[in-house]
Amino acid sequence: MESTGFSDMDVRGRGQGLRDDEIDAVAMAVTAVIVNTMHGVPSSSGDMLAELRKRRALLQRIGEAPDCVATQIVAACAAYVEKKVTHYRMPLPVKQVIAFALYMWASGETYESGTSAFGIGRATGLQAVRDVISALLQAYPDAIKWPVGRRRVQILRAFRDKGFPNCYGAIHCTHIFIDKPAGAPSANYYDRKQKFSVQAQVVVDLDLRIMDDHIGYPGSVHDVRVLHNSQLWRRAQAGELFDAPPVSLPHRVVTRGYLLGDNGYPVVCPWIVQPYGEIDQGPNEERFDTRQKVARGCVERAFGRLKCMWRLFLRTHKTNLDTLPQQFVAVCTLHNILLDAGINFDENLLWEVDENGVHRRVDLGIVGNDAGGWQHCTNVDEDLLRDTLRDRLALM
Repeated sequence: MESTGFSDMDVRGRGQGLRDDEIDAVAMAVTAVIVNTMHGVPSSSGDMLAELRKRRALLQRIGEAPDCVATQIVAACAAYVEKKVTHYRMPLPVKQVIAFALYMWASGETYESGTSAFGIGRATGLQAVRDVISALLQAYPDAIKWPVGRRRVQILRAFRDKGFPNCYGAIHCTHIFIDKPAGAPSANYYDRKQKFSVQAQVVVDLDLRIMDDHIGYPGSVHDVRVLHNSQLWRRAQAGELFDAPPVSLPHRVVTRGYLLGDNGYPVVCPWIVQPYGEIDQGPNEERFDTRQKVARGCVERAFGRLKCMWRLFLRTHKTNLDTLPQQFVAVCTLHNILLDAGINFDENLLWEVDENGVHRRVDLGIVGNDAGGWQHCTNVDEDLLRDTLRDRLALM
């Protein structure tokens, strides 16, 4: 990870930044973005500040609420962001540092426009984001974790009600679109949509909560290779993940846990159940595929909520490949915090107007894969598990 000492940074922020009330307004504006009260506000720095001043009273009322998410995040991260005064500079106010990072991720603006809106220099803004990433991961170390105890029971029950007993979650990858990377083999990052991107793999439950994430592989890499090089794969293969009480299925099959995936995972392991995906299907296979697709749809909904709330990861943007993984993990942490806080999501954010004035769904970077990314192998256990789940659904 690139690091920059504070003594070497642009220090224009102190004295030229926003007033305390404006800093509070900006912090609360992030909350307002989250709850969609800012939907449709112009994104330029001048227009945003003008709009913030108009809504200051409303935003302050939001901030005074005891359950204000932004206030909680600031309070939790403050101890990890606080900087000591040195002979070279005064530290930026903690609220300003945290508000800036949240604003950048939520608005998707560039560092140039974002830092000017906050009255700080670009280098200071870069360091502020690094500081907030570190603070979030320290303040919320368990925000992203594999389910255990009561949480695991709730997840297994929810998937059982969908027809998939002892299912832990659904797995998929999304592409984070970036500018052509400098200092790296750019062809490796050129994906199937002819865009430069980085792969992010997540596992989510039916509440859209992220339980595991793995990010950093170039966009040209197949989902299965990303999986095979992840900690998830190593832990699952070692028997550390799927340890639920065994459930008996038809044909004397017993399972202690598995995930749902799409056809991009061609029977590589006994713990990912994919659809049949055949053209000429029998009624039981068709029923299974429909139910499996509905259940694993939580992954796409999670990507939609995450990327449309934190729009930096929705749009193509210039990034540092060394810090992008940590930024995405930080935003996944925020994603889970907001779910725990009961923050609703406006489905209208999933739509945009293109240059021709046509409404269309935003591109969530979900690229379909075929089985070509991995040498096909036959796994009797996985095939048998899918068949028994199919037969169980036929009896429901």
